[in-house]
Amino acid sequence: MNVNIALIITTYNWVEALELVLMSIKQQKVLPFEVLIADDGSTEDTKQLIEKIKQDFPVPLYHIWHEDEGFRKTRILNLAISKTKSDYIIQLDGDCIVHKYFVSDHLRGIEKNTYLYGSRVNIQEVFLKTLFGEKKINFSLFTKGIKKRGRNIHLPFLGKVLYGKQNTLSKKLRGCNLSYWKSDFISINGYNEDMTGWGREDSELVARLINKGVKGKRLKFMAIIYHIWHKESSKHKLNINDAIQEKAIKNKSVWCENGINKYIRV
Repeated sequence: MNVNIALIITTYNWVEALELVLMSIKQQKVLPFEVLIADDGSTEDTKQLIEKIKQDFPVPLYHIWHEDEGFRKTRILNLAISKTKSDYIIQLDGDCIVHKYFVSDHLRGIEKNTYLYGSRVNIQEVFLKTLFGEKKINFSLFTKGIKKRGRNIHLPFLGKVLYGKQNTLSKKLRGCNLSYWKSDFISINGYNEDMTGWGREDSELVARLINKGVKGKRLKFMAIIYHIWHKESSKHKLNINDAIQEKAIKNKSVWCENGINKYIRV
């Protein structure tokens, strides 16, 4: 399908991980049209890394930043997506290295009125010294230091046979491996910025997409990412975000009031 793809990468103060992620994007078999770093308030180190890497990066690389006022992933994603020139969004976290067919697998799965989501292989804590020391971005089924290695099998045909569309919210869904049409995102007013702090911001977004009639499709045995181990984020606002999500599901909401529209010039 001939469509412009924006790869949106969220990050916060972890340049070592972000460097590996950007290195893995450079080796993609199909490159995105543009890459935007959605930076939730990192210090100068992140800006310096991006300025260095963009000098020989194969596609336009943009740094979208706002001040650090705590976990505001919803706001920085809305702000970044409002600035894209692309029709289709692939979302990724800055601690997730991508398989060389990551972008092409999402591209292969694109359909109208459909969002896509994949799973992740986990890189273990004991492997981090080797990972960063060797700047490792390629992993086989037998690489040491990874778990959930069955997810590291790349067989797109098998995935298509086993998994079809669905109109329910999957527990397998992760915002670090998610894609959708920008027009569908804007039609529900994007992320709900009332949700601050870690948790449920991605699934609440998808719940409203489903309520709008957009169906999901799981990318099994394709669109593989490798999540780098880190300490868990604080979950002190999870109960609040849970309540916002449950309200959206119960009321079959297709719109949030505090969303992306404030950044879009009509």
